[in-house]
Amino acid sequence: MSFVCKECENEVDKLVSVKVSGKAKKMCEDCADRVREQAEIAEESESVVQGMMGFKGRR
Repeated sequence: MSFVCKECENEVDKLVSVKVSGKAKKMCEDCADRVREQAEIAEESESVVQGMMGFKGRR
């Protein structure tokens, strides 16, 4: 049985569930890895900018 990835539209054998902006999305392993990587980079850059601006509160 094959599935279609919602991100890249390719047919894959298995889909994984990944939380993106608080919503669970099903995608192939390759897309899931890419999404996780983008989320980590965004989080790191946000903390750097907040540090430069002297932000000490919570999100």
